[in-house]
Amino acid sequence: MKKILLLITLTIGILGAAFTQNQKHAYIDSEYILGNIPEYKEAQRELDRLAANWQKDIEKQFASIDSMYKKYQVEAITLPDNLKQKREDAIIKAEQDAKDLQKKRFGKDGDLFKKREELVKPIQDRVFNAIEALAKDKGYAFIFDTAGSMTIVYADPKFDLNDLVLSRLGITVKD
Repeated sequence: MKKILLLITLTIGILGAAFTQNQKHAYIDSEYILGNIPEYKEAQRELDRLAANWQKDIEKQFASIDSMYKKYQVEAITLPDNLKQKREDAIIKAEQDAKDLQKKRFGKDGDLFKKREELVKPIQDRVFNAIEALAKDKGYAFIFDTAGSMTIVYADPKFDLNDLVLSRLGITVKD
């Protein structure tokens, strides 16, 4: 019984090794590919422009709040309690409004995230579709992305598909 179990395990191991040796692997660098797509560069510039403008608006609001607070500190000594409370409430409300705007613009599902989805996702989808088509055409079982956190210690340049993916997207890279 032990011999049969050992034989079955050994056979499965050999077949598994043989199967993986017949699979083709390749790699891409998504940052390199996206960096060579003019629409992606333009989308990134637009996102950077929007983010900078929104950040300026938020900074202006916080500067205004800071000014309100400093003015309040100077006048607080002479203000009656009911006016003190109104000013404090106004400062707190202004601060909350600024924080809400900051969250609306830069939060998890904020305006910047939505704009990135609108501008960048279609480009990323095109790249993924080109990679998928290339993998199917060339018979690759795996295509790794070297741009992410995955570490590849060595990669033979003959398995680099970056320029083929860009070619499928109709983009010629100038060296």
